Amino acid sequence: MLERHIFLIGMPGSGKSSLGRKVAGNMGLPYVDTDQRIGAIVGCTIPEIFQRYGEQAFRSAETNMLVQLTREQPGIISTGGGAVMREVNRTIMRNHGFIVLIDRPLEQILSDIKLDRRPLLAQKGLPEVERLYHERISAYRSAADAVLDNSQGYYPGVYGLEKLIRALVNV
Repeated sequence: MLERHIFLIGMPGSGKSSLGRKVAGNMGLPYVDTDQRIGAIVGCTIPEIFQRYGEQAFRSAETNMLVQLTREQPGIISTGGGAVMREVNRTIMRNHGFIVLIDRPLEQILSDIKLDRRPLLAQKGLPEVERLYHERISAYRSAADAVLDNSQGYYPGVYGLEKLIRALVNV
């Protein structure tokens, strides 16, 4: 059905994984969460990868995962929150698909983010979420081919993402 991948970018807690998984299921498309795939390959959680090998090793694994995914059947790919910060990753995504920013207001992210699942955020808390948001938002917006406003809740987000993908791929 798809000729190119749909790469979902955005802050941790923006809804990339939950919306991506549901929309892929609704549309009968393959779905990959890069963090989950990396964790499965390495055999430990993302926080454990950060602790054992460091952030740079994880970022390299993230780039390698994007390259690997470009060889697979096009689908919906949820990327880690920091993936877009590397130029090589933006280039890979641009060359092999459409980049969709899942944009959610910072206040909503702060109100329900689960810090224990976020290795860069767990130790530093909510102020780190806010700092990263301000550091990354312009990179997210400049990389995106399209933006989904995910401020209205889960079901409107699912509907909006499916509609946006159909418009991008002319289905």
